[in-house]
Amino acid sequence: MKSILPVVAAAGMVMSCLLAASDAAAFSASAPHVAQVTRTDVIRVAMQPQGQVKPQFQRRVVRLVTNEAPGTIIIDTNNKYLYLVEGDNRARRYGIGVGREGYGWSGVVKIGRKAEWPGWTPPPEMIVREAKKGHKLPAYQEGGEDNPLGARAMYLYRNGNDTAFRIHGTNQPWSIGLNMSSGCIRMMNKDVVDLYDRAPVGTKVIVVGPGNKQGEVSYQDRGIDVLRTIFGG
Repeated sequence: MKSILPVVAAAGMVMSCLLAASDAAAFSASAPHVAQVTRTDVIRVAMQPQGQVKPQFQRRVVRLVTNEAPGTIIIDTNNKYLYLVEGDNRARRYGIGVGREGYGWSGVVKIGRKAEWPGWTPPPEMIVREAKKGHKLPAYQEGGEDNPLGARAMYLYRNGNDTAFRIHGTNQPWSIGLNMSSGCIRMMNKDVVDLYDRAPVGTKVIVVGPGNKQGEVSYQDRGIDVLRTIFGG
């Protein structure tokens, strides 16, 4: 069965002068040390202005018709949405940023581990590549508000192996809805904190994108669940 994708299409553009930070998530692993960031910091960052994020990419509860089990994450890289299936034809929908041209991918993976305020260790090849552009990258950057991985990271595994792709926050909220990364899925910090608390290790993640390696998956976004969006529940 082919995917039935939402109608909304997101604009894509590349801002090369800022790729050093956006590329970081795709090929880096969090270092064992995690910065000591308090819950107050989390709340403060989550409440900060999120930049020029288009209204359609704000978090919503939507009517989603799918045969996937509750708790499954479906990532529609074409339309820049991440869905957390809730059951009863409902889902939480988040706006995301995805891989730029040539870095898109698809497949079925799982959340293998999670980290709060993850550190960033750029790989040697990235350091060399960005140095040629005049960008000096650190050997390691502690987790925090200015870290390109944002407030949370969920590491995607396949067959027990780290794919090097992550779902993570970002210190560039304006990039939501764009093709900017080297394949990672980025979210606003307030959204990645919300998803992090709802998606445990082991969560199934279906990434719908180039190559159709995700196999058969059916979902239809029928728009905002107005009552639940307004009144919660």
